[in-house]
Amino acid sequence: MVTVAVYDTKPYDRESLQKATGTTGIQWRFLDFRLMAETASSAGGSEAVCVFVHDQVDRRCLEALAKQGVKLVVLRCAGFNNVDLAAARELDIAVTRAAEYSPHAVAEHAVALLLTLNRKIHRAYNRVRDQNFALTGLVGFDLYGKTAGILGTGKIGRIAAEILKGFGMRILAYDLFLQADWAKAHGVEYVDIDVLARESDVLSLHLPLTPKTKFIIHRGTLELMKPSAILINVSRGKLVDTAALIEALKSGKLGGVALDVYEEEEGIFYEDLSGLILQDDELSRLLSLPNVLITAHQAFLTSEALSDISRVTVENIMALVEGRPFAKGTMPE
Repeated sequence: MVTVAVYDTKPYDRESLQKATGTTGIQWRFLDFRLMAETASSAGGSEAVCVFVHDQVDRRCLEALAKQGVKLVVLRCAGFNNVDLAAARELDIAVTRAAEYSPHAVAEHAVALLLTLNRKIHRAYNRVRDQNFALTGLVGFDLYGKTAGILGTGKIGRIAAEILKGFGMRILAYDLFLQADWAKAHGVEYVDIDVLARESDVLSLHLPLTPKTKFIIHRGTLELMKPSAILINVSRGKLVDTAALIEALKSGKLGGVALDVYEEEEGIFYEDLSGLILQDDELSRLLSLPNVLITAHQAFLTSEALSDISRVTVENIMALVEGRPFAKGTMPE
């Protein structure tokens, strides 16, 4: 029997992890609050902790976990920028992530956001519910024949590109690591980031958050973009400078933006704040704009992705217990 403290859990997390447990002997301790230095004492008696994107696994937190005998931090997400990897190595705490969950879930959500924003589906839905059947203000544009820019051609970016190619779009891409064979097979052209920004009618972000990618979309990038262009971000909020984004939207330098992530999600996304006054002024401003569409970091939320995440999580916990190597590709570097 191994005990795992699971932080920031929602009903779908509990259901999916319990389903994946099988006969492994894992005992889950589901906790609604987030892991941080101040709450790390709650991991007492656990050999591992399971965390999500907004848990703050910094040095102070890891030191507290190490004192309690925790040997593994297992992320049920692909990103790991919220974990101090250097401190974890020093403290002999292994860190794994769910690197292989369904890339189709996130790519398809990006396209869903694009179609919804472009064709004003969300606005039309609300109108019709009020018995307003007028079409004024609902004009979009054909994707066919337009140019889609894919910033980041990992698995998710490549799938998004292939979906958009199916609409008859020209596909441009930028990545430090070129996928030459894939690009040739799918008619994708790699260009530099400035060309990508200038020529794209749709620019979709599919990058991890690193010191080099933080604010990769900034004022200069936005000034290069077409005033009719749509920006899509389903990756990490801090890829985009929010202040510069709002300025571009207000001045008409950008056609619209669809976000599944936001620069300062902590304490907002995954929470029910209905009936409260939103304290984040930049998010409030974005929500007030008619050419902005926001979902609350749900691109991963399909039954297939949740199943993949839970399976990999269980595999890595059992690898710790049995002294086996962790699942291939799950240890962040």
